[in-house]
Amino acid sequence: MSRIPGRFAELKKQGRTALIPYMTAGDPHPDVTVPLMHAMVASGADIIELGVPFSDPMADGPVIQAASERALIHHVSLHDVLDMVRVFRKQDTTTPVILMGYLNPIEVMGYPVFTQAALEAGVDGVLTVDLPPEESEGLLPAMRQGGLDSIFLIAPTSTPDRIQSICANSTGFVYYVSLKGVTGAATLDVSSVEQKLAEIRKHTVLPIGVGFGIKDAESAARIGAVADAVVVGSAIVRRIGAHADAPERITEEVCALLREIREALDANKVRAAAPG
Repeated sequence: MSRIPGRFAELKKQGRTALIPYMTAGDPHPDVTVPLMHAMVASGADIIELGVPFSDPMADGPVIQAASERALIHHVSLHDVLDMVRVFRKQDTTTPVILMGYLNPIEVMGYPVFTQAALEAGVDGVLTVDLPPEESEGLLPAMRQGGLDSIFLIAPTSTPDRIQSICANSTGFVYYVSLKGVTGAATLDVSSVEQKLAEIRKHTVLPIGVGFGIKDAESAARIGAVADAVVVGSAIVRRIGAHADAPERITEEVCALLREIREALDANKVRAAAPG
């Protein structure tokens, strides 16, 4: 059974916003991934989003595309990513892990085989960027049966009918893409995000996470004040890429950023609890 609902329930009781860092598995080397996952948790991550390297990542900007390229140099496959989660679970049995990627590797493996392998490895949810709900009749039943959460993306341009459809097929949480474009692009408009989240909440009681464009503690805190979770991707992967030739620096740089963001998110809780 997925750990995601329980984690969000815990955070809601505490009045805290979930911090969901993203990293591409195998970037810059397979040996870096699992230790960095543990370090992220120690630095305040509540859920980890683990990217499956893919040769044609259409929703990802150049920063995360480069991360996939670095991982693919080492031939990191979906099987390898599942093995990484399995190793992570030897020490951490509580932190939810989401796989983020594209449909092709899952189709090659086969839906039932993938679902069973993901469950056995300790995966909690799957976000398949290029799989819309209306084309998910093959994968979703297998995931539902196994207890894997299905996470879909809602865009700024999504219509009310589209939002309703996505919410009806989502479990775990709903992921709102705060920007038009690819990961790491443009600048956040928090007021627009807040308006869209209010619209989404008319269609679901699930927590809503916001990603694409959260680059630092300031932007995370602003989004964290209106969302249930913030997803930080390109800002982390950029630091990984900057130190790809010096892996010992990666943990230091990434964890420093996560600690800053965690502190900023928790400061929201303090402000909200203060008497007006």
